[in-house]
Amino acid sequence: MSLPLRRPGRVRATLLVLVMLASVLAAGCGSKSTGDTPIKSAGVLRIGTEGTYSPFSYHDPETGELTGYDVDVAKAVGDKLGVKVEFVETPWDSIFAGLAADRFDVVANEVTINPERQAKYDLSQPYSVGEGVIVTRAGDDSITSLADLKGKTTAQSSTSNWAQVARAAGANVESVEGFAQAITLLNQGRIDATVNDSIAVYAYLAETGDTSVKIAAQTGEKSEQGLAARKGSGLLPELNGALDELRADGTLATISQRYLKADATGAAPAPGGPQARSGFQLVLDNLWPMAKAALTATIPLTLISFVVGLVIALAVALARLSSNVVLRNSARFYISIIRGTPLLVQLVIVFYGLPKFGVTLPAFTAAVIAFSLNVGGYAAEIIRSAIQSIPKGQWEAAETIGLTYTGALRRIILPQAARVAVPPLSNTLISLVKDTSLASAILVTELFRKAQEIGAPTFDFFSTYVAAAVYYYVICLVLSAGQNRLERRLERYVAR
Repeated sequence: MSLPLRRPGRVRATLLVLVMLASVLAAGCGSKSTGDTPIKSAGVLRIGTEGTYSPFSYHDPETGELTGYDVDVAKAVGDKLGVKVEFVETPWDSIFAGLAADRFDVVANEVTINPERQAKYDLSQPYSVGEGVIVTRAGDDSITSLADLKGKTTAQSSTSNWAQVARAAGANVESVEGFAQAITLLNQGRIDATVNDSIAVYAYLAETGDTSVKIAAQTGEKSEQGLAARKGSGLLPELNGALDELRADGTLATISQRYLKADATGAAPAPGGPQARSGFQLVLDNLWPMAKAALTATIPLTLISFVVGLVIALAVALARLSSNVVLRNSARFYISIIRGTPLLVQLVIVFYGLPKFGVTLPAFTAAVIAFSLNVGGYAAEIIRSAIQSIPKGQWEAAETIGLTYTGALRRIILPQAARVAVPPLSNTLISLVKDTSLASAILVTELFRKAQEIGAPTFDFFSTYVAAAVYYYVICLVLSAGQNRLERRLERYVAR
């Protein structure tokens, strides 16, 4: 009895049905997984902002919390999207590097929309609109139009849209960190003018009541500010949708009135405004926040980096003294790199450069690595010279009693070299205390960064910087006292 054969057509039809069913199921699953938009699926929106740009992004003098026009707009966007908002504070000149390094998803810091930025980043629709104005000293009538800037000196943030406007008008542009520093230079007579957005200028005048400066002219250009994301991020539909809703329900207008005393189209502010505190009162109210920044960031950063740097320095110094050509030349090359490049560049490379290779480090860790490598490069030569200052007879004596190279180093050479190395190494430690102020460029909120945050709301940076200088001075005095005590202790073991 023969078995019936399966028909090829029926088999193919069955397979076709199964394939179609699998495709439908896959499409259904895919639509479910992609139904969430990028921001909502992430569940959090990371916002990059300055934290020292009043009234747009600064720390409230009473609570110390991050606040401001742009901060509140970002929070409102997060509320509309139903996600948590996390703020990452970074200096303006480093903010786009942080965006490219995926330190945050969006920049909310009065980013001016222009063709150059639109080519590099995804820019949302504007949430504030102003016009360019030229600010001069009140008694200066030499500038009445944009053309009058030719040959004059202005101060602008190097990456701002207004720096390009001033430069195109023929002005000599001095780079500063932000608007507050530009106004300070203007009041001191070091520059002739500064160009900025009318919203920022109106907010400054309302906050400080400064009558020593004036709006001398308009640039004739409108400025629109929006949120910036990485190119091709896919975040724009959600951001624009949220901004549309905030504009429609009046939230944007309410926020702008709260901080700018004007609407977001650049209208003149209402007269009056909060009274700025005196510099003395400002410092007095913030003695503990500055001390806390020193205790939790500046001092730990200094000590950890110095200890790790000494370990690196000892290894490099011994490599420099090695008879192995490869070790000796490698150590020499490392020292030349460290001593031949600025510390700030080293910090930026570690923090913003390594993410290009898939290595993303926390700000404090990146600072420790950069400072440790820097200390290692300088301290290596100090340790090497200290070791070489020990008479060769000490090495020979160690050999006669049967000590190995390592044993001689540990028990005879290094203890004597330490006494020679302590003074110059102490100078390196004290210099490191002051160098930690550079960590503010990579998001570390240490003493100097805290002074910037405190001064931003009132634009009184002089008082807070003087207070920070006093803190640094006290820390260095304590370290100097420790150095003197250590030197006296080591002298006890020196034969008279």
